[in-house]
Amino acid sequence: MRHMATYDLMETIRNTNQWMGATARTVASYPAFALFSNPAIQWMAAWGEVAERSFERMNAKPDWGIRSITCADGRDHLVNIETVVQRPFGDLLHFDVAGRAEQKRKILLVAPMSGHYATLLRSTVISLIPDCEVYVTDWHNARDVPVSAGKFDIEDYTLYLVDFMRHLGPDTHVIAVCQPAPLTLAATAYLAEEDPDAQPRSLTLIGGPIDPDATPTDVTDFGRRVTMGQLEETAIQRVGFSYPGVGRLVYPGLLQLSSFVSMNLDRHSKAFGDQIMRVARGEASDHDAHNRFYDEYLAVMDMPGEFYLSTVERIFKNGEIAKNEFVVNGKPVDIGKITKVAVKTVEGANDDISAPGQCIAALALCTGLPDSMKASHLEPGAGHYGIFAGKSWRNNIRPLVLEFIDANSGKKPTAANSNAA
Repeated sequence: MRHMATYDLMETIRNTNQWMGATARTVASYPAFALFSNPAIQWMAAWGEVAERSFERMNAKPDWGIRSITCADGRDHLVNIETVVQRPFGDLLHFDVAGRAEQKRKILLVAPMSGHYATLLRSTVISLIPDCEVYVTDWHNARDVPVSAGKFDIEDYTLYLVDFMRHLGPDTHVIAVCQPAPLTLAATAYLAEEDPDAQPRSLTLIGGPIDPDATPTDVTDFGRRVTMGQLEETAIQRVGFSYPGVGRLVYPGLLQLSSFVSMNLDRHSKAFGDQIMRVARGEASDHDAHNRFYDEYLAVMDMPGEFYLSTVERIFKNGEIAKNEFVVNGKPVDIGKITKVAVKTVEGANDDISAPGQCIAALALCTGLPDSMKASHLEPGAGHYGIFAGKSWRNNIRPLVLEFIDANSGKKPTAANSNAA
């Protein structure tokens, strides 16, 4: 009950701040105040608008917002988001472009389960839709999953990926972004031994902690500084009575958000102070740069407690993937069994979350692959988010990834394909 009360207290604090923002905005909008100009009243209305919007976003899942896309024929086509596989902890979505022939490239984009929704990859999806059939893993907020659905740890996550790959078939090209990179590599190796015909054509790992100790960062050091007992005591709570997952152990999204913000508190404080002044001067808009970023950044989801704890213990502390000692359902997963799936790694030179060296470690683990089926790219000047969104992704990384996919689309890599890879 103690951890459940803490969960409800955090939700109460969030709700109260949202109410205070709405109240300040409403009071400052009282018609009588329009009789004279008062900067303090304008500032209060602006603070209320920004506060209400910010705290409201923390409790809502963002919409994909992808209504249509311009294709190679120069026409706009409607995009229908279809659920092709539905599971308790996550679904497989397909972005179906109406009126367009099925594309040759079939991509499974594996989204992280690290506090934000899969919509964090919205710009990545938008950049791929015109040339590809795009499928995305859409992980659910753990607070909405009843306890009766059972546990969900990194082994379950891996088996979900195995099922998604089996469903899509062997002509799939998998792109894993950040946190799921090591588990996607493990899922591919699991298929290589258990169901070789279901393996994807290629696997692109973007900024993932395959070997966190290769180049330690503050994120990896945190895993070393705390014990599992301390982590469980301070980070894990039970979902409160307001949600379907009541009683489930989770790492709450609001607690995660407080950690995200505290890492760059000065920058976030300045961003919100500047936004309040822009609103007060009438210079802000509903979809300006601040709102576009923070509408997504503040939308956080609860992570299953066992998933979070097993990730820290087995990936970061014990390095089971890096040592090729990962076990799923009692079966050792040998990454060396991958013999016909081309593997590419992408890293950002300025990535302070998964630093250069952590992801490329995957290539050394793929002992069964010839060098012609391995590739790597280090993007100069790119940070963590820049390697899958923004200018670096659009102009440099995306074309290289698509070239790698095309080079490894045949049943057997030819000499030309090998050179391209």
